Amino acid sequence: MRAKIAYFITAAVLVVYFVLAGSRGLMLIRHGTWLTVTFGLAVLILPVIGVWFLWQNTRFVTRANRLATELEAEGGLPVDELERDAYGRIKRDSADEVFARRRAETEDAPGDWRTWFRLAVAYRDARDTPRARQAMQRAISLHDGRQRS
Repeated sequence: MRAKIAYFITAAVLVVYFVLAGSRGLMLIRHGTWLTVTFGLAVLILPVIGVWFLWQNTRFVTRANRLATELEAEGGLPVDELERDAYGRIKRDSADEVFARRRAETEDAPGDWRTWFRLAVAYRDARDTPRARQAMQRAISLHDGRQRS
């Protein structure tokens, strides 16, 4: 729940920033000289890119949460079987062992979105965020019926 609140607060702050930057860009364009119009257009590009990025991330998170809810209803959501140190951090050897098991499951059933979802969780536990995101995108595309290579 804390992550959702942080996400919505961050998204709200970004939207406020996009509105402020966009209004400054429009102000520069209204000024009317070739230099201010050019600079104003350049300033407007940043909010457009930011809105697109925020939309893509929100869509990704929503779809991943939908898969997690479905997998939980099936009883297939991965349980936390990782060993932790005294401070609560995941031990690297434990994460590597679980990751190897999840990777083998995915290699045995590459067309099953559930194995890709669990592999994404294992990647995240191993602190490999880019691969975790790719595995989750693969799980989403398999679940939604789109093939992704």
